[in-house]
Amino acid sequence: MTSPSKGAAAEQQRDDDKIIVFDTTLRDGEQCPGATMTFEEKLQVAELLDSMGVDVIEAGFPIASEGDFEAVTEIAKLAKQSVICGLARANFNDIDRAGEAIKPAKRGRIHTFIGTSPLHRQHQLQLTQEQVYERVVASVTRARGYTDDVEWSAMDATRTEHDYLCRVVEAAIKAGATTINIPDTVGYALPEEYFDLIMMLKTRVPGMDKVVISTHCHDDLGLAAANSLAGIRAGARQIECTINAVSASVQATRRWKRS
Repeated sequence: MTSPSKGAAAEQQRDDDKIIVFDTTLRDGEQCPGATMTFEEKLQVAELLDSMGVDVIEAGFPIASEGDFEAVTEIAKLAKQSVICGLARANFNDIDRAGEAIKPAKRGRIHTFIGTSPLHRQHQLQLTQEQVYERVVASVTRARGYTDDVEWSAMDATRTEHDYLCRVVEAAIKAGATTINIPDTVGYALPEEYFDLIMMLKTRVPGMDKVVISTHCHDDLGLAAANSLAGIRAGARQIECTINAVSASVQATRRWKRS
């Protein structure tokens, strides 16, 4: 018979080995041409994802529109087992709106992000390194006021200077982020590059072993799946993905059968 201490250790090992599926079909997936969904369609997809046992459903971007806010709120009410996540930029209005939207969920998450690469800092945000750093701390701290499940993303992480990326990732962890997402926003990383990036962060950032590392890989070169798996091989434990490709294939098949 397994002793209680050994049983607890085995349970912890299983938790550490678990790969978390984070489905963003209802948020990032809507950016795919022809993939925009109505309110009712979003609820149907969310119900399906929840019944499939998807760990986290990114249900939308609540500040983007009243429709998105309502969809996230309703999905939060209906979900039986999935964590329901709302996206927010690194400002208080976004975070407060996401916090309100996920409030009905049994388990809710706020996913906040900011661009960290030189191009994003200088041309999109027009902020200095120090100003971006301050926004990271402030946004994660604000999100923790709504939920203890906070994900932070370094947008365009694969083109961010390593020293600076380490600094802002460490800041997010210290502020209370429990998941750290490393996006290949432009979809141009190669698997070995993405593997090395995750390994570098694990080696250099204090506290990285205490959070879940997440992959978010775009498919511009057809390498999203390969890069995500490279990230998992390096120690990431969450994959961010969508079902759009499957949906598109099904729709194309139906159209072909009707023709």
